[in-house]
Amino acid sequence: MTHATENSSRPGDDRRADYIRIQDFSFYYGSKQALFDVTMDIPERQVTAFIGPSGCGKSTLLRNLNRMNDLIDGVRHEGDVLVNGESIYDPHIEVISLRKRIGMVFQKSNPFPKSIYENVVYPLRVAGQNTRSVLDETVERSLRGAALWDEAKDRLHESALSLSGGQMQRLCIARAIANRPEILLMDEPCSALDPIATVKVEELIHDLKREFTIVIVTHNMQQATRCSDRTALFYLGKLIEYADTQKIFSNPAQKQTEDYITGRFG
Repeated sequence: MTHATENSSRPGDDRRADYIRIQDFSFYYGSKQALFDVTMDIPERQVTAFIGPSGCGKSTLLRNLNRMNDLIDGVRHEGDVLVNGESIYDPHIEVISLRKRIGMVFQKSNPFPKSIYENVVYPLRVAGQNTRSVLDETVERSLRGAALWDEAKDRLHESALSLSGGQMQRLCIARAIANRPEILLMDEPCSALDPIATVKVEELIHDLKREFTIVIVTHNMQQATRCSDRTALFYLGKLIEYADTQKIFSNPAQKQTEDYITGRFG
């Protein structure tokens, strides 16, 4: 069993070091086990990066944090995931409301074939909110939060599909934060972007952690060093090491971690 060992809260800091608590968590796709006894605490309002080679379980774990994997037939889990002390698998929890609290941004930007404005307010409309002043305020707040307001404010009623790739990804982030979730999950959000767009999204992630707890999956180790406060290395479904990002990359405790970050495997 792999345990996180460090408490990441600091004196006088009101952030909880165990805001997301993953306890002895194993996950199966049918008979295939994808995660093995993962135990870790993810701190509030910080960026936690999951790294590791393809197929190591990092995206599987990310998608379990808002129960996206429930949509796949034949899956099952052991152990538990708690957010703010409450199990996400509590039978009284409604999954749709859980996903409002835990937003998700995918690897490939997926704007709807609607206007920029309607993309941002879509989660509110689904919830029955149609008050124009509320929608207008949400659009400006969310686009500002996604560092897209200045580029999009004169184009709100144009198709979202007219945006560049990097702008589309920031629009998807704006849509994800429109409902004011507590947690933002990002599954390789920059993998399809050019270097300039990647820098903008990385700067945005840094700004967003003031308000949101962020968990990011990335193949890019430089991105993990630039963006994250803590980093977890996964290999073959197991959590190998989890610590402050600076420690992981400068003084890892496990040889396997050192081998991965120096390119000896993966």
